[in-house]
Parts: sequence; C-alpha cells; structure tokens
Amino acid sequence: MTEKIALGRKGESYVCEYLKSKGYIINEVNYHSRYGEIDIISQNEKYLVFVEVKTRKSFNFSRAIEAVNRSKRIKIIKTAYFYISSKSLNKQPRFDVAEVLIDSKEIKKLLYHENSFSVEECDAFF
Repeated sequence: MTEKIALGRKGESYVCEYLKSKGYIINEVNYHSRYGEIDIISQNEKYLVFVEVKTRKSFNFSRAIEAVNRSKRIKIIKTAYFYISSKSLNKQPRFDVAEVLIDSKEIKKLLYHENSFSVEECDAFF
C-alpha cells in the first residue's frame, strides 16, 4: 500500500469514528460504482450522508476542500443516486466533505463541512 493510500485510509477511519461518536451508522466505506467512488456512506435518523474525505499533511498551499471541484461533485452525486436506487432508500441525501490534517503519526485537525454541496449546483448531468 502506498503512503498516499495509507494516509487516506487513516483519515477515512478517523472520520468514521467521528461520525459514530455523533450517532451515525456507517453503511459503506469506499463504495464504488461505475460512476465513481464515495469514501463514506453513513446515516442518522434523518439523513443519508455521502462523505468525501480529503486527508492532507498540510493546508499551507490549499485547503483540501478545494479538491472537491465540480467534476468530483458530479461523480459523487451520480454514485449517490446509483446507491440510493440500488438500495431503495427514502432518506434525504446530504453531501459532506471532511478535511483531515495529519502528520506521520497522528491526526492534528478535522474540519467537517455538513451539506457542503447540493444536487442543484451540479445539475448539468440531468
């Protein structure tokens, strides 16, 4: 496993634990469809949450959330629709982004952005 993948997995694991501590159930981690991949799919009593996790060693040059551009958001939304239709789920979908700052040994910071983007801003694929 490359260092980048290991770093990403560590960030995803941390975000899963964070979500569990907030009462969320983790449905899937690294869910793949023909449209793309979603890092974490979780739910609470009201929402089905699709989380994109961006793990970085530094936020000096750019914020990790900036990497979730329009193209990436559209892939996430298409994958989310595929997931929802394949599972026949009725909960309100929500799209979150988690920024994880990590050094070689431990998590330094988590910035969690609820409702980070919506289907309406990515309507080009409909």
